[in-house]
Amino acid sequence: MKTLRKKGFCFLNEKLYFCKKNMSIEIRKMSMGEAIERGITKWPVWEKGVSRFEWTYDETEECYFLEGEVVVETKDGNYTIKAGDFVRFPAGLTCVWDIKSKVKKHYNFP
Repeated sequence: MKTLRKKGFCFLNEKLYFCKKNMSIEIRKMSMGEAIERGITKWPVWEKGVSRFEWTYDETEECYFLEGEVVVETKDGNYTIKAGDFVRFPAGLTCVWDIKSKVKKHYNFP
């Protein structure tokens, strides 16, 4: 039997079963050299000052933080993100951004 996953659902024998979608934020350190090599520095830039707001991701977002610090609060825990972090936010994630110092990041919707 083959199971296909698409947008958080599994299809098995023409029946639809709900599958838990992974809502984890993925964070890893990345050097500026690697960001340049991967073309990330050509992505658009977003900046935001110290603030706190709720956000929902309609689609997956990848970003590379150039400056600042933010604590992203989710139902599964808090994630601290700083300059030099490459981050992947999954589609469907609802969270609160608590920006501690001005954020500047490159972003992309793959």
